[in-house]
Amino acid sequence: MANSFRNSNPPTRRPNSKDKDDEKEEIWKPMLDNISSGKRLPEKSLLVLGGTSVTQREFLESLSTDPTNNRRPPDRGRKPPIANQFALGYTYQDVLDTDHEDTLARLSLHLLSNPSLSFTPLIRPYLNPRTLPHMLVVILLDWNHPWLWIRQLRDWIRVLRSLILSLDDASKEVLEENINTLQDKGRSMGGEGNPAMENVKVPLGPGEWDEPLGIPLCVVCQNADKIESLERERGWKEEEFDFILQYLRTILLKHGSSLVYTMPTAPGSLRSLVHSTLGIKSLTKQEKLKHNVTDRDRVLVPPNWDSWAKIRILREGFDVEGVSEKWSVDIDPPRHMRPAADGQASAGAEEQTNGTAQHEEEEVDSTATSIYEETIRNPESEFKLTRLHSRQANGLEVASQDAQEFLSEQVAILETLRREDDQEAKVKAAQKAPEPIFRARTDDSSGVVEEHIGPVQFNMGGIQVNADEMVKRLQDREAGRANEPETPSAEPTNPDPKEMDNEKLMSFFSGLIRKDAAK
Repeated sequence: MANSFRNSNPPTRRPNSKDKDDEKEEIWKPMLDNISSGKRLPEKSLLVLGGTSVTQREFLESLSTDPTNNRRPPDRGRKPPIANQFALGYTYQDVLDTDHEDTLARLSLHLLSNPSLSFTPLIRPYLNPRTLPHMLVVILLDWNHPWLWIRQLRDWIRVLRSLILSLDDASKEVLEENINTLQDKGRSMGGEGNPAMENVKVPLGPGEWDEPLGIPLCVVCQNADKIESLERERGWKEEEFDFILQYLRTILLKHGSSLVYTMPTAPGSLRSLVHSTLGIKSLTKQEKLKHNVTDRDRVLVPPNWDSWAKIRILREGFDVEGVSEKWSVDIDPPRHMRPAADGQASAGAEEQTNGTAQHEEEEVDSTATSIYEETIRNPESEFKLTRLHSRQANGLEVASQDAQEFLSEQVAILETLRREDDQEAKVKAAQKAPEPIFRARTDDSSGVVEEHIGPVQFNMGGIQVNADEMVKRLQDREAGRANEPETPSAEPTNPDPKEMDNEKLMSFFSGLIRKDAAK
């Protein structure tokens, strides 16, 4: 009876502790996931190309400096190290809000100084569909060497183009989407004062976005305080600075790139430009980037702002069409930089075909790089004088002559002088009259002595005696005796003691003159 009751009415199972734990896990897991995703920091990437280990550190300092008060935010915890001594360097920065309390994003910075294809395999893994929409390429230039800028830009653009060509199809699709987004960014005619024109897009102008990379590009010209030194020490004028700015703007317009001048004491709008390009928005309202192309040491050209018409306004006579057309040829990767069959650029072929590439470049009469370097000359190389420098009346640079040519000219001049001296000596020798033996031996030396120290004198018994005058008197006396007629005498003639004394005196004084001249 009892058994049948138990079988017919089975008791209800009581929930155990395990079931309660499962129920709690299902409740809290979605909530924790939502909170975790909300607190996850946006990740942004910067690929910094060019410069040295020192200038790269200066760039990092400027990037972390607050433009409002030129102060770096306080380091919270351990300061991230900077590894940029060898090959591909790396560091990171946390972007803080205005109050320096909340972290808005984390910047991962990859640093590379040498535009060699040997290092491109190190960069390629960081270019993928996940990172490309949140990446910015920064090329560092230095005002200490402005004559190298266009060549450096050409080498880096070639590396980027060959690197992009070697990516997989998924990454190339992301790059195409980036190009469309970048070209439309900030091109509407609407604004705060005209919201009705918000959807009206400004069409692309000539020379704009002709060579898109698919990754936003920013060119940073460091150490703009050196502009005054170029003006003071090298005699540069406004023509040179305007020419450099027009050249850079024309080239960067083809890639949709931005441009900014910085200096260690005043980074200017560098931080705002980088953050706005990467889409890092502060919790407070940020001021809109304002272009500046008039202050030569504080230039700022935001993306999608420049045009050929604005470049021409800076200075008349600049050939924007010619520079833009030649630049497309300059940045075309040579054969040794193009990707191989496996989709990767052959780094080993770089060394093998380096000479061929240089030969191909020399065959081109005028490229965008050569035109720039003919105007902005490298003082460390033997470039020809340009039109701008030839017009400078107070230019400080002087073209030095080759050492071997200078020495050859000096040898020819010395040989001419030697022949003239020999000819003059022969003429003097032919015109010179015969003199007594003892006088001929002392003539040259006595003349030299008289010219420098006057006549030879000595003290004899307290009386100053002039040796030359004494010798001359003795010679006159001998000449008078030689002219006297001889008287016949039967007796043999004996030597006159007075005559012997005269000869001894003449020999004595002549010896004194010779000894003094020898000294």
